[in-house]
Parts: sequence; structure tokens; C-alpha cells
Amino acid sequence: MKATHLYLLLHVFLSTSVLVSTFEPFSTALVLGIGATLGRTIYNYLHESCEPKWIALNATGLKVDLDRKLYGQHIASRIILKAVSGFMSNDNPKKPLVLSLHGWTGTGKNFVSQLIADNVYKEGMDSSFVHIFTSELHFPHASQLETYKSQLQQWIKGNVTNCAHSMFIFDEMDKMHPGLIDSIKPYLDYYDKLDGVSYRKAIFIFLSNAGGESITQTALDFWKAGRDREEIELKDLETLLSLAVFNNKKSGLWHTSLIDKNLVDFFVPFLPLEYRHVLQCAMAEMIARGHQPDPSVADQVARDVVYFPKTERVFAVKGCKTIESKLDYYI
Repeated sequence: MKATHLYLLLHVFLSTSVLVSTFEPFSTALVLGIGATLGRTIYNYLHESCEPKWIALNATGLKVDLDRKLYGQHIASRIILKAVSGFMSNDNPKKPLVLSLHGWTGTGKNFVSQLIADNVYKEGMDSSFVHIFTSELHFPHASQLETYKSQLQQWIKGNVTNCAHSMFIFDEMDKMHPGLIDSIKPYLDYYDKLDGVSYRKAIFIFLSNAGGESITQTALDFWKAGRDREEIELKDLETLLSLAVFNNKKSGLWHTSLIDKNLVDFFVPFLPLEYRHVLQCAMAEMIARGHQPDPSVADQVARDVVYFPKTERVFAVKGCKTIESKLDYYI
């Protein structure tokens, strides 16, 4: 269907070009105008633009993805769905959406960022309006902090000017130089415009291992008390998490004004994964590779993962992070 539409557009465009030479001079301008309009239509059909055709939330798709693909994260799933759906359905938000995702490695923070992008942008993570910053790659030298601040401000301003519905993902926040993220604080605040640019429709996502100890300890306390992990609620973690992150001197959010001024909309905890969740990850990876899911292989992979505490072996140290490489050994 897409190819047919494209063929028709090209046919009409080429026909218009031929007609230009047959029209009288006073009509040529009109025909050229029509041709230019068709040219823009073809270009916009093929190339991503900051339009609803390319950027629109698929709320149902996001819910299905969170329910079926994110394992062991009942709190995160609920927060992400409500936060993103509420923000994207608001035509006039008062500020950008700011999410701070916390938890040990392999628990799904990066994966959730991908799910959000996939259900907001037609091109997903490949969208030219989704921007990823990694601390060790983009901001490696502490001596260049002031330069990084200026560059970061310009990068964000330029991209939001280009498209109001831009998404910025900051990975490895726990490795970011303290003070750097404060340079974009004005862009996250309740301003209508700054230097003629509105940032209120942008999405900012921070990913960090900081606070993982607090989250894990809470999950462990529930397990020791014989309580199900699904009983853990956001209220059991949110205040504890924000304080742990704010006071972590090794975190890019250490004493940040973003927390002090309440500009982070949600601190989203990602719980440590158990054997059953690692098993689900292994089965999903086999399906993703086009293999028939084999429970016995998934069990072998899940058992091969390192768990803690050492005696009880309750939580996977690296979550599902090593599942892909471990499957290579068993398949």
C-alpha cells in the first residue's frame, strides 16, 4: 500500500513537471507551485518530521509492551504508563516530563526507555528526535565540566527548537560529574518559554544505578518477612530513593537542584530480579532469536546466573543483562 501511494505521488509529480513546458508563461508559476507542494508532500511522506504522523503515543501498545515484556517491575510499569499517557494526552503541559529510573543493572531501565520511544515515535529509538547521552562517552573529563555544560545546553536548545516533542535519555547518571545536570535545570522548570523556546513538551529520562542499595534492601526485607514482592508500593521506596540519590556523592544527581526544586516528576524504582524473572528473560530472548522456546534451556541459563545473598540466592546480581551472551553457550 505504501509503495502504491508513493508511485502515485511520483507519477503526479513527474506529470506536473512535463506540463510546465506546455503551459503559457502566466500559468507556469501556478504549475510550478503545485509541483513544489507535491514535492514537499513526497518528502514528508518519506522523511521523519515533527508531526503527529511520526510522533503520537500508542497508549495501548505501551501497556501491552509493559505487561508482556517487562518482568518483575509492577511499580515501574504502573508509573511509566500513567506518567507517559498523562503527559502525552495533555496539549498544554506546564513543564517537561522528567523521569528518574533507578535500580541495579539488568533490571530493565534501558529497556523501558526503548519501550517508551517505540510507542511514542514511529521510528522508535532510531528517531532523529530521540537523543541519548552517556556519561563516559559524552562527558568523560572532569576538567572540561564548564565546556560540557555549555554544549549540553546548546544541544538541548537546538533539538527542542527543531522539535518540541524531543526525548532526551541520560544513561549512567551515577557516573556523571556532579553539577553538570544542573546546567539544564531551567529547561525542566515551569517556564512558558526561554529565549523564545518552549521545553514543556519534551521528555527527559535519567537512568542510574544510584539508589539500588535502598531498593534492594527494601525488597530483601519484604522477602525475609515472607511478603510477596507485589506488595511493595511506591510509597515504600520513593522518599527513601530520592534521599539516597540526592545524598550520593558519586551520583550526577548529588545535591542537584532538580531534586531540591522538585522538578523530577517520578523517581521510578526497579526491583532486583528473581530466578523466575530471569527465566522469563531467557524464554523471551529465544523467541526474539526465532527459536522455539525451550524451558529446560531457559532453566539452565537462569540457574547459571549469580544470585545474592550467597546463601539464600534470592536476587540475580546482574538481572537479565547477561542472558543474551549466556544463551550463546546453551543453544
